[in-house]
Amino acid sequence: MTARPARLVHPLGVASGLAVVVLALTGCVANTPAGSSAATAVTVDGSDDGCVLSTTSVPSGPVTFTMTNTGSDNSEFELLADDGLRIISEKENIGPGTSGSMTVSVPAGDYYTACVPGLVGEGVRATFTVTDSGSAVEPTGSEKERIDAAAAAYVGYVKDQTGQLVAATDEFLAAYTSGDDDRARALYPTARAHYERIEPVAESFGDLDPKIDFREADVEPGTEWTGWHRIEKDLWQPSADANGGAAYVALTPAERQRFADLLTGDTADLYDEVTADDFSVGIDTIANGAVGLMDEVATGKITGEEEIWSHTDLYDFQGNLEGARVAFDGVRDIVDEEDPELATSIDDEMTSVETLLAGYGSLDSGYPAYTELTDADKKKLSDAVNALSEPLSRLTAALVS
Repeated sequence: MTARPARLVHPLGVASGLAVVVLALTGCVANTPAGSSAATAVTVDGSDDGCVLSTTSVPSGPVTFTMTNTGSDNSEFELLADDGLRIISEKENIGPGTSGSMTVSVPAGDYYTACVPGLVGEGVRATFTVTDSGSAVEPTGSEKERIDAAAAAYVGYVKDQTGQLVAATDEFLAAYTSGDDDRARALYPTARAHYERIEPVAESFGDLDPKIDFREADVEPGTEWTGWHRIEKDLWQPSADANGGAAYVALTPAERQRFADLLTGDTADLYDEVTADDFSVGIDTIANGAVGLMDEVATGKITGEEEIWSHTDLYDFQGNLEGARVAFDGVRDIVDEEDPELATSIDDEMTSVETLLAGYGSLDSGYPAYTELTDADKKKLSDAVNALSEPLSRLTAALVS
């Protein structure tokens, strides 16, 4: 098992994984050996607080990124899709004073690059452009190779989101335990988005999800209620009427610290699980994860039961939707070969939900409290999710048949 990240977001290291994860926006693409004359060379200087590329625009086709770590901690380099979530390729565990290379063929489009000093968090990001070279970059490889590439990329995505969750949770809890409740309330929903994107994976690790994310109503008698929602209730303290008729008793500073320590430890345990050498996912896990994320919306977010105190359900909704999009996009080209009508249907319905939710805000700009939505608003969201759920429910069968 890999070393647990330190509380100051400087882990000792993570599993090295694949040196190159190759996943284009529409599928697996040919890899070109590092140093090939056919590949465009890009050098990267990754320091403790910087990520400087020799160029931020290259022609489509094979590109070799060589990062030199001039910082004081282990680092990694990532090429991400235009949503800033999907990992196209990554080179992990580049030690101080050493270099690492990855070669990937990429089609024209907009991307992000990131150096991640300390291996945890969002890292130092910048936009990166791939122009059209006139040569097509087509999906290649056998179906098994493309499935393996999709699974490897999804593992990279889960690890990345969990690392960002560790950093965001630390920042949130620092505000909470110091008594800066306004800042803690502001950080709460955006930090949780990292968890919501990968929730089906977190649920696969025994009692971690109950410790981290159970609502009060989910807790069995005799079981201590911990995690995000226990702290949520303390930040948005209910009236007696909303608390079963009893006046809510605020947590003491010592109790706040205890619950914060528990959440920190449980989040670190989740990080340990997804960065373990033997952590892997199958194609069915990716597909079922997409389905499960939208089920989360249908059964919790639409009803407003997930964030009963803070009413930040739309943030969770967005996190679930983004996680489902990443999962689907990772296997879309495979589905397209098996059942092109299904791929188009899922894509269209998912876009409809994304467009509808964007009408209320974004993770960056914020969302209104869910209680501000009208019944008509909630019905539109529910209808859109249900329309997506039908074709999405057929995704796993299309991939494993």
